[in-house]
Amino acid sequence: MTADFHMHTQASDGRLTYQDVIDEVKAQGLEVFAITDHDTTVDTAKQLAYAKKRGLKMIPGIELSTEHLGKSVHVLGYFKGEGYQSPGMLAYAKELKEKRERRAKAMIKRLKEYHDISITYDDLLRHANGVIARPHLAKAINERYPKLTHDEIFDTLIGNDSKVYIPTAKMSTEEGIAFLKSHGAMVILAHPRLIHKKAHDAVLELPFDGIEVYYPRHDDTHRERYLNHAKAKGWVISAGSDYHGIPGDTKHGHIGDERLSGEALEHFLSVLNA
Repeated sequence: MTADFHMHTQASDGRLTYQDVIDEVKAQGLEVFAITDHDTTVDTAKQLAYAKKRGLKMIPGIELSTEHLGKSVHVLGYFKGEGYQSPGMLAYAKELKEKRERRAKAMIKRLKEYHDISITYDDLLRHANGVIARPHLAKAINERYPKLTHDEIFDTLIGNDSKVYIPTAKMSTEEGIAFLKSHGAMVILAHPRLIHKKAHDAVLELPFDGIEVYYPRHDDTHRERYLNHAKAKGWVISAGSDYHGIPGDTKHGHIGDERLSGEALEHFLSVLNA
């Protein structure tokens, strides 16, 4: 068996429906996968039903936006039972959705103020079917200003260091880990190479169950480092493409670009099912 445990749909910042994503999982010859939309599990039950119809084993998942030492840390949760549809999890998703909507409206105002870029909230909504995120904003900008590419928009207009950027409302990483575990999830640190150096080493000492070793933006040196760290901690290792379905996307991979198999996959599933 082979698995890809990190991908997104229109429920958060992916471009494709969950049906299209699952169909691509099937086309890439994967047997096991997880959809890990940002801060929401509202579509998970429907995703599971469609995956079963396609003869695939889907692990219910989520990617939480958290913060440690003032820096962004993404936390992947993989549910052992039905905690993904508990009242607490659904309430969290609803609250985050509302906060992201307010954030998006504020960023639209800043785009006009700082860059004379004019888009409306309705422009944004044409590209967002669930949780609103920056890729939706980028798509709305590109629609109005087609000379600007997706990467240019992120790098010059709405990146983390831009005047337009407003951080998402985040719980602490420790809170995120505890929150997911309280809902029956195995907790994996996502793409550690992308964590700011100020917080990187401290984050690696938090009580995760595992770490995403195989990731498109991890080079061989990083993979070796995180693999050794996982062995030292007794952690599960994971692999994820972080697929978003964005044409020309250079920041994420395609489904199946990163795969977990063999003993590593067996260990992942045994810990998940323990």
